[in-house]
Amino acid sequence: MSGFLFAFLCAVLAGIGARDQVLVAQLSARLGPHPGLLVVALCTGGAASAGAAFAASAMSAQMATAMGGPARLVFAALALAIAGAEALLSRPRKPADEPTRSLVAAAVVLLAGQLTDAVRLVVLALALLTAAPIPVGMGGAAASAALLGTAWAFPALATNHRTALARRIAGGILLIAALVLALRVFG
Repeated sequence: MSGFLFAFLCAVLAGIGARDQVLVAQLSARLGPHPGLLVVALCTGGAASAGAAFAASAMSAQMATAMGGPARLVFAALALAIAGAEALLSRPRKPADEPTRSLVAAAVVLLAGQLTDAVRLVVLALALLTAAPIPVGMGGAAASAALLGTAWAFPALATNHRTALARRIAGGILLIAALVLALRVFG
């Protein structure tokens, strides 16, 4: 249960103002709160979180036989550093002039972005650190659902300047966490 809760909180922190959240907010504001968009967003977020947890599980098994204990910490620190950099440096795309009404196209774009976003990298790092990928993956999926559901219901909230500032602060926190973990490994 603690893996779920910790992953949920960390993923919410990492996902505030993320590109997938902003995209769902832009589509919802432009096309109206279509229930199909919400279902697509929730499914892609859950699938991407499950994929990150599965990748961590496969990596843990590989590292246990090939490398040893510190390798998991090194990869977790690297994932957190990349997540922090992504949160600090990436900017959401501008809204499309004529957004598509195709849910399949929205699903493809959302899933492609979610596979390597900060939320999934945090899920990967936490699953590596805790060696409990299922609760961590579920926590990441729940956080993704909360963030995307909020963006769908309240599009103005996900696209305002305060959310962008919160994203930069979250990126800094993730970089500090990566540094602390790296110092624990190498220091």
